Amino acid sequence: MSHHGFPQLWTATTVSYFGTYITMVALQVLMVTDLHASAAQIGLVNAARWLPYLLFGLLAGVFVDRHRRRTVLIGSDLGRAVLLGVIPLLGLVGGLSVPVIAAVMVPFGALALLNDAAYQSYLPRLVPSGLFNRANAQLEQSSHVAQTTGPLVGGGLVQLLGAPLAVVIDAVSYLGSGLILSTIRVAEPRPADLPDRPKRRLRTEIPEGLATVYRHPKLAPLSLTTHGWFIFSSLASTVFVPFAVRQVGIGSLGLGIAYSCAGVGGLFGTSLSNRAERRLGAGPAVIAAQLLFPFAYLPIVFAQHGTSGLALICVGEFLFWVAVGIGSPIELAYRQSVVADHLQGRASATIRSLNWGMNVIGAPVGGVLADAVGYRPALWLGIGGFAVTAVWLGVSRFRTASLTERPAGRMTAQSPAGEERMDE
Repeated sequence: MSHHGFPQLWTATTVSYFGTYITMVALQVLMVTDLHASAAQIGLVNAARWLPYLLFGLLAGVFVDRHRRRTVLIGSDLGRAVLLGVIPLLGLVGGLSVPVIAAVMVPFGALALLNDAAYQSYLPRLVPSGLFNRANAQLEQSSHVAQTTGPLVGGGLVQLLGAPLAVVIDAVSYLGSGLILSTIRVAEPRPADLPDRPKRRLRTEIPEGLATVYRHPKLAPLSLTTHGWFIFSSLASTVFVPFAVRQVGIGSLGLGIAYSCAGVGGLFGTSLSNRAERRLGAGPAVIAAQLLFPFAYLPIVFAQHGTSGLALICVGEFLFWVAVGIGSPIELAYRQSVVADHLQGRASATIRSLNWGMNVIGAPVGGVLADAVGYRPALWLGIGGFAVTAVWLGVSRFRTASLTERPAGRMTAQSPAGEERMDE
C-alpha cells in the first residue's frame, strides 16, 4: 500500500506478530509442562493478561484521544519489550512461578490495551476511508502469516532453548516494532491543538465514547454480540491447550503445528474478506463468518489421542481462523467508517476493552469447568455459546450494515490528497 506511513505501520505490526505467536506457544508450554499449572491456574493467568482491559479500557480510550497516537504506539511497544525481558531473567535464576507470570501479565496487558486503542484509531489517519477494509485485511494477513510460521518456530525454540528463553524473541520484536514506528513522518497534531477541540473532562468524554458505540443502531448489536463471543472464545481457548497437550497428547510441537494451521486458515480467510464483503455486504458477510465458529470447534471436541487427533485439531483450528479472517477486517472497517475521527480512540478502546475484558470471565470459568467436569463438556459449552451469539447477530439490525455508511458531522478519515487507491 502506497499511502505515507502505512508501510511502516504494516511492517511494525508484522514484526511484533511474529514474536507474539512464538511467545504464545512458549508461555503455554511453560505453564503446562515446566510449572505444572492446572487448567484453573492457566485461566487465572489469562485473566490477568486481560484484566486491564476490563478495568481501564474506557480511560485508555480517553488517553489515546488526548495524545498523539504514534507516540502511544511507540511507548507501549518499548514498555512491553522490557516486561517480557523479565520472564527469561527470572527463569535463569529460578524465580518463575504461576503467580509471578500473572503479575507480569497485568502491566503487559495495560500496555497492550493502550497499543490496541492507538493502533486501530491511528490507521484512519494514514489511509482514506474507502480503503479501510483492504488496509485492515492486509494487516490481518500479516498476522496470519506470522501465525502460520511463528508457532512452529516457537515450538522448536522451546525444545532447543527452553520456554523462558524463547520469550526473548518476542521482547526483541516489540523493540523492533517501536523503532520502525518511530520512522513514520505523517503529520499528527496534538488533539489539544486542533481548532475545534474544546476543553473536555472525563465525565463527558467517557459517556460520549459509550454512546457512540451502544446507541448506534448497528454498531451496538455488533459490539454486544462480540462481547459474548469473547466470553466463549476465551473459555474454549483456555480449555484447548491442556486438552490438546494432555488428553490428545500432541505435545509442544503438535501445538505449534495446530497454531500454524490456524495461521493458514486466517490467511485464507482474509484473502476472501474483500470478496465476501462485496458479494454479500458487510453485515451478511460478518454473520456468515460467525455461523462458522461453532462448526469449526466440532472436530476439536471429537479429537482422540494420537495422530488422528492432531489432524482433527488442525482442521478445527484452520476453520476457526478462516472465520476470523473473513469477519475481522470487515468489522474493523465498519467501525472505522461510522465513527468520527475525534471519537476513534474512545470507540476502539470501549469495544476492545470489553471484548478482551470478557476473558476475565471466560478464561477462569473455562479452567474451573475443565477441572470440575472435564475438557470435552467445557468445550461443548463454548460451541453452544458461539452458536447463540451468531444467531443473535443474525437477527439484529446489523444484518443490513454497509461500509458505505458514514458518521454524522466530520469525516472519519483524513484522506491524503491525490491518494485514492492501494497498490497491491
